Amino acid sequence: MRRPVQAVIVQGVTGGILAGAVVALWFLVADVIAGQPFRTPGLLAGALLHSQFPQPTFRLVSAYTVLHFGVFAVLGVIMARVSAAFAAPNRLLLGVAFGLVLQEIVFYAGLVLSGVPLLRLVPWPHVFGANIASGLVLMSYLHYAERDPRPFGAATLRQHPLLMRGLATGLIGAIAVAAWFFALDLAAGAPLRTPAALGSALLLGAAGPAAVPVTLGLVATYTVVHVAAFVVAGVVLVALAEQVERVPAMALLVVLTFIMLEALVVATLAVGAEWVLGTLGWWSVAVGNLVAVLSMGWYVWRTHPGLQRRLFHDPVHARV
Repeated sequence: MRRPVQAVIVQGVTGGILAGAVVALWFLVADVIAGQPFRTPGLLAGALLHSQFPQPTFRLVSAYTVLHFGVFAVLGVIMARVSAAFAAPNRLLLGVAFGLVLQEIVFYAGLVLSGVPLLRLVPWPHVFGANIASGLVLMSYLHYAERDPRPFGAATLRQHPLLMRGLATGLIGAIAVAAWFFALDLAAGAPLRTPAALGSALLLGAAGPAAVPVTLGLVATYTVVHVAAFVVAGVVLVALAEQVERVPAMALLVVLTFIMLEALVVATLAVGAEWVLGTLGWWSVAVGNLVAVLSMGWYVWRTHPGLQRRLFHDPVHARV
């Protein structure tokens, strides 16, 4: 049943404003943690106006806020129209797509047109996380505003066993690594130093250990990023394990894939925040990654008896 255009517009604007509020709140919290309230809207407003302002003023922040919510209202209407026209079967994934694709294009296109260095202005993990969160909020609102009887959120995940097992696998890996570094920090007499250092480097752009504020807000924010990254890795690992169940000869490919992922993690730290590796120590990062792989691998092994049977009881046929 087609909904009236007026209802689509009203719901889209409302959902867009809610999504915009999520992004605004995200960056407000990040700015407060960094000790510079309203820094982000001030920087973005200055970029759009091709000017530099020493301090964000009420007028500057207010003007950018109006523009911010206006853009999100338009994006909300677009997504409401897409949702109504195509009856999207999985709004959870559509919300992620909204955050990853549409908002990223709009945000970075605006900065490119203004001629501003992208990553120097706003750290990419903040843009990524805020956009994903706002996309999920928007699609959640549209789902309930349209009184859609189809499952959403956790109910949707229950219909996809791969995602559920990947979520559990990722959480196990995230907890194992967090426990490892927490133990190291306690032994060194500096609790929560590691998540604070990683959060400062990835989220605040800190250039050295002297610029690391060990605050609960920063640690909590980095923990969200940490868990999200491991959940993605968990889904990938479970998907690969289930592929090996069907084609045992792919076991070597899975091992090589995870070796490459380990190398990618270290390379990312070395390029983006080499001082973090110096602070933590290469050996602790390597052991932490090994702990993650072993704990996640153990869970996948226990929950996939077919994998054990195919690898150890059935012959593996491979072409040479």
